[in-house]
Amino acid sequence: MISVQAIDPDTGIAARRMPIYLDHHATTPLDPRVQDAMLPFFNALFGNAGSAEHRYGWRAQEAVEDARARVAALVGARSAEIVFTSGATEANNIALMGSGDHAKRHLITTGIEHASVAACAAERERRGGPITILPVDRDGRIDPAQVATAIRPDTGLISIALANHEIGAIQPLDDIGNLARRHGILFHVDATQAAGHIPVSLPALQADFLSLSAHKLHGPTGVGALVVTRQARRHLRPILFGGDQERGFRPGTLPVPLIVGFGAAAEIAREAMPEESLHLAALRGRLLDRLAVLPGLRVHGGMRFRLPGNLNVGWPGLVARDLIDLLRDHVALSSGSACGSATLHPSPVLRAIGLTAEEALGGLRFGLGRFTTEAEVERAATAILRAAPLLRR
Repeated sequence: MISVQAIDPDTGIAARRMPIYLDHHATTPLDPRVQDAMLPFFNALFGNAGSAEHRYGWRAQEAVEDARARVAALVGARSAEIVFTSGATEANNIALMGSGDHAKRHLITTGIEHASVAACAAERERRGGPITILPVDRDGRIDPAQVATAIRPDTGLISIALANHEIGAIQPLDDIGNLARRHGILFHVDATQAAGHIPVSLPALQADFLSLSAHKLHGPTGVGALVVTRQARRHLRPILFGGDQERGFRPGTLPVPLIVGFGAAAEIAREAMPEESLHLAALRGRLLDRLAVLPGLRVHGGMRFRLPGNLNVGWPGLVARDLIDLLRDHVALSSGSACGSATLHPSPVLRAIGLTAEEALGGLRFGLGRFTTEAEVERAATAILRAAPLLRR
């Protein structure tokens, strides 16, 4: 278990204990084993991976390639298919905005995508590329038959997240990948929330592009990857310029310590996933059982095809932000994506699965993680049950 405490900047002494952290879809705490792997590359092994004339550069490059292989193994890809980025948002931008002539062609996506995909779709449309935004059912899942119906002669790209960032809905992407392959359409999968938590197989998905982010699987913030298959590489164009790093798709000096951390986090996640998934599903079940006494409690999205550490609930009259504010010293929760947390608007994801605007403002997102304990779940549930009546009064 990781005990996170606030540190007084003047004395360096741990202050009062931080709130219980249940917002792992926003980011995850760094695994201590990942930190240990990274530390030498901040100090003695500080070389630039692009320096090909001396041992400092050679050692850095070796570390990058080792990490590349570990990240590839997590998703069933080849090392040569991994392009390191600053995170999944950049990876999504490269895939959607850099896919050559396909960027001007028809795009199919859904109404519950992450903001980085939704914004790219809007920009493509602004530039004259037609888009189709497909609805999802009340479980938050897309029907592959809808995708088949939406395909047009000029469709160039399909972009759908494997697992949703708010309600954890896991999409039937194997079927959609088959559709894309049969029609010769590029297929982009945002696997940011899924990778490291459920099995992800690039060959099974038949995806051309796959977006990943280290900080969603107990790795460092500031590094991610776009998986680009060998077949799709000829369709991809850089959207940044000024260097030939990462095969020219993502120029700039590589952040070697972060990449090393990403590799370590990927390997740990791959090995821990089976046991960890069972642990998280059990904790989620316990949390839901405790909250079930709240009058009118509703679960947003289906439970069958859902990330094991995800729960999104609400009840009549709840404004999630009010409860989150009331609990801020006890439990760290969110009402949706961290990328949209600065604004108070109904969640587009919850609206897309049929909630009213008022109900969508009551969406409370729980993200459980590797170091979440049963005791923390119990304490968090008790705090919520005690706070709920105060809001009604």
